[in-house]
Amino acid sequence: MYNSDNNTNPLDRITTNPDQCGGRPCVRGMRIRVADVLDLFAAGLSVDEVIADLPDLEHEDLIACFQYAARQVDPKVLSK
Repeated sequence: MYNSDNNTNPLDRITTNPDQCGGRPCVRGMRIRVADVLDLFAAGLSVDEVIADLPDLEHEDLIACFQYAARQVDPKVLSK
């Protein structure tokens, strides 16, 4: 569960719960999936339009969604 008091890493805003949204990554424990946020941007919405459409989101949540997506498409590889 997300705890705003201890949040220093934007990715801490992205949560997963196997009992919520099929275990897909969500924003701060809400039923707002990262994929849904990214789909809105892909459809051409602006930051202000996404926040108006999903008023529970904060600007930092959007940054966290993009950071999460970036890590998924280009994960860090540890070398030996």
